[in-house]
Amino acid sequence: LIMIIGIAFLVVILDQVVKYIVQHSMELGQTIPLIPHVFHLTYILNPGAAFGILANQSWIFLLVALALFVAFFVYRKRMEMTPLYFQAAVGMLLGGTLGNAIDRLRLHAVVDFFDFRIWPIFNVADIAICCGIALILLFYWRRAE
Repeated sequence: LIMIIGIAFLVVILDQVVKYIVQHSMELGQTIPLIPHVFHLTYILNPGAAFGILANQSWIFLLVALALFVAFFVYRKRMEMTPLYFQAAVGMLLGGTLGNAIDRLRLHAVVDFFDFRIWPIFNVADIAICCGIALILLFYWRRAE
């Protein structure tokens, strides 16, 4: 349980610190090529989810975040019996969700900045959410074998 909360806390801190740096060192819409035509830092505010779906529907994402935290609270004792990678995954998922929820509450949008030019622009919280979900799926896939 402490590991889950610790990882979630670290993800939120890292996410919010990086977003703060981006917001205070770049202009909205500014792009900085780090590897031209491949990887840029591009500061945008995304009012939706991945690929911009459900734009300006922050309440939906906040309800999903609340549901995840309720599920964590309900199932927290069972999680103590799971492998460490599953607990790390839950921490990443909760931390990423909270990081983006903070943005939605504060800005009614999410600060995004990693730009690979062929993929929608994303942030640290998005990485944590994707890695967390991938590890959770791996856990359930391995259990089904």
